[in-house]
Amino acid sequence: MLDISKLRLNEKIDLSKYKSMQFTTHKDRFLTFNKIMTVFGIVLLAILFLPWTQIVQGRGFVTSLEPNQRPQSIESAIAGQIEKWYVREGQIVEKGDTILHISEIKDKFFDPDLLQRAQSQITAKNYSLESYGEKVKALNFQIEALKEERKLKLEQARNKLIQANLKVESDSIEVEAAITQLTIAERQFERTESLEKEGLKAVTDLEAKRLKLQNSQAKIVSQKNKLYASKNEVINAKIEISSIKASYQDKISKAESDKFSALSGQYDTEAQRTKLETDFTNFSVRSNMRYIKAPQSGFINKVLQSGIGETFKEGTQIVSIMPLDIELAVETFVDPIDLPLLHPGEPIRIIFDGWPAIFFSGWPNLSYGTYGGEIVAVSRTLDPQKGKFRVLIKEDPKEKEWPDVVRAGSGAKTLALLNDVPVWYEIWRQINGFPPDYYKPKDSNKSADKNQNTPK
Repeated sequence: MLDISKLRLNEKIDLSKYKSMQFTTHKDRFLTFNKIMTVFGIVLLAILFLPWTQIVQGRGFVTSLEPNQRPQSIESAIAGQIEKWYVREGQIVEKGDTILHISEIKDKFFDPDLLQRAQSQITAKNYSLESYGEKVKALNFQIEALKEERKLKLEQARNKLIQANLKVESDSIEVEAAITQLTIAERQFERTESLEKEGLKAVTDLEAKRLKLQNSQAKIVSQKNKLYASKNEVINAKIEISSIKASYQDKISKAESDKFSALSGQYDTEAQRTKLETDFTNFSVRSNMRYIKAPQSGFINKVLQSGIGETFKEGTQIVSIMPLDIELAVETFVDPIDLPLLHPGEPIRIIFDGWPAIFFSGWPNLSYGTYGGEIVAVSRTLDPQKGKFRVLIKEDPKEKEWPDVVRAGSGAKTLALLNDVPVWYEIWRQINGFPPDYYKPKDSNKSADKNQNTPK
């Protein structure tokens, strides 16, 4: 009723006899309702001042802590054709077990005796290398012999030069002696001639002195001729020395040229042998790659290539394998606005998909079914696909162990526990859309205080 009429119903009719009016106008009912509302208000006011734990939620999945413990795809390093499978999906393999046998599809490696032929080429190159080495040794001996022979020949020629010089000196002395004798003979002839004119000497004495003078003059000519001959011998000895040097230098140069040619052939052969050895090693390694083996013990998740006779290229994924012994971790993603609130080493709560859990936001101690974790690493770059930052979490050793049946790839929800604030403050923050309070972990504060107190 809108109660817009001037006529009052209670003035004409007694409404107290009706039960509904009796119930409505009963004063005890209002007292009970007021008490209830008062108690409710007091409780609500008390709740507003209770502590509330702020959280940062994230969504991720279970992975492994170590990179080598994560699921991996085994690839073929060479192109090939499937010949035989040794495993099936769901099978557990040990490290080194053969997974697949393939055959070559490149004509360069078709020869079944490829390794033996490569080894034969290496052996032939080794013999050729030994021959070059022996030739170099022989040429070294020849060069040493020529140098020794040149030394002896030069010594012999120098001795001849010394002899020729001594002979020149001797002939020079004899010429001087002959000149002295001629001077004496001329004086004796002049004295004898004067004495003969005075009648003191006979003509025969004068003739004898004239003959002696002529002999002295002839001897001078003869001695000078010998002197010039000796000088020619000196010149010939010097020419012989030069000729020996030139001749043996030519022989030694030719031998050294042959030696360097042999060394060049030796080095070229050694390079060819090295290349053949490299090819042989590559062939050996490649032949082992025809059997694809398990890099570690694990579980065959899925066969990515199937059939017999199917060909594939290098780097093609063959099978997917999951390691057996792994240390589980959770990889979660948080919004960029929450990134400054997360630090390595801080505790975090985890709810695994498939495990029932009751979580009271703000009172994590009352939650059930959550598991403890510890932040290991916080990414410094944004994931371009998700638009969030990646956080890696490991199992907290102080909490209860994670379920044994949790598998890598399972979903997980993470809840990072932050500061404790009043409930009214959290409601006010949520209404205004503010982020949780920024804070620094206690360890970083202690380290900062320590650095400040450190004397400089």
